[in-house]
Amino acid sequence: MMAQKEYRPGFSLAGAVDLSSLKHKADAAMGEQGGAPAPGGYVIDVTESSFEAMINSSSTFPIILLVWMQDDERFFDVARALGNMVTALNGQLQLARIDGASNPQIVQALRVQGVPALYGLVAGRPIPLMQGMPTETELQQLEETLFPQIIAMAQQSGVTGSAPFVGEVSSDAEAGAGEQAEPSIPPEHENAHNLALAGRYEQAAAAYGVLVERDPHDALAARERAKCLLLARNGSSDVRVLRDKAAQNPDGVNAQLDVADIDMIGGHIDDAFNRLLDFIPTHRDDMPAVRERLVEYFAIPDAADPRVKAARQKLMTVMY
Repeated sequence: MMAQKEYRPGFSLAGAVDLSSLKHKADAAMGEQGGAPAPGGYVIDVTESSFEAMINSSSTFPIILLVWMQDDERFFDVARALGNMVTALNGQLQLARIDGASNPQIVQALRVQGVPALYGLVAGRPIPLMQGMPTETELQQLEETLFPQIIAMAQQSGVTGSAPFVGEVSSDAEAGAGEQAEPSIPPEHENAHNLALAGRYEQAAAAYGVLVERDPHDALAARERAKCLLLARNGSSDVRVLRDKAAQNPDGVNAQLDVADIDMIGGHIDDAFNRLLDFIPTHRDDMPAVRERLVEYFAIPDAADPRVKAARQKLMTVMY
């Protein structure tokens, strides 16, 4: 887990560039010599229309979000450096870039004071990493310390998927990362994976379910199916409303299941497990539904996660 001081917003704040600035505009198009580095590989560009789908994807794999100005040459070196870092990780992270000048609502929602600004995204949660032009030392800190910590945080939250490899990687990233990486999504998973990326979680869960039926040992399909079921149920629910309902109805199994979902989505895995395990002894009639939900949850973290092992043992104890 990252310490507060390591990902606080605003380091290099003095170097932040005001969004209204129109100086240093590049004449060359993106991807051309003198223009911004093009997306490709594990680097994507997002807009307000695709922003929600990108946020949803962070429940499958962790994302680094860069708010920049894509036609301002001062940002090109930073974008290029970040692209190289992410490409070298071969799908452990995705870099999503959004143009602050063209997407003011996103800038406002993130409370961006200046660009560039950098965030980690894990299960929909933004983690401020940087605001302002980074120094070489700060770029090194991102690569050697903060990015690995984002990956570790994601794994602890059950976000263990790999980012998709999209199209051709830019020549800038190829120069910095050596050989081009291969796609990490199994071909038979592509349809389900694309449905999940589009936020069509019920359909994605059904598609992953077919894969599990074909191969009960496909742990990746089982994990992604469980995530999609989770997000289909409560990925866009009002957390406060669900928690209030559970507090007012402590004996209601559906209310408790909903809050457990919210805990899982937020990465509070122990809280989700314990809520349901503690519910069983005094609500034996609801045990089948609770057990089914727990078994679904167990597929999300790594199989060797000690929290899963402990919860499985406790489930056996409270059931008999």
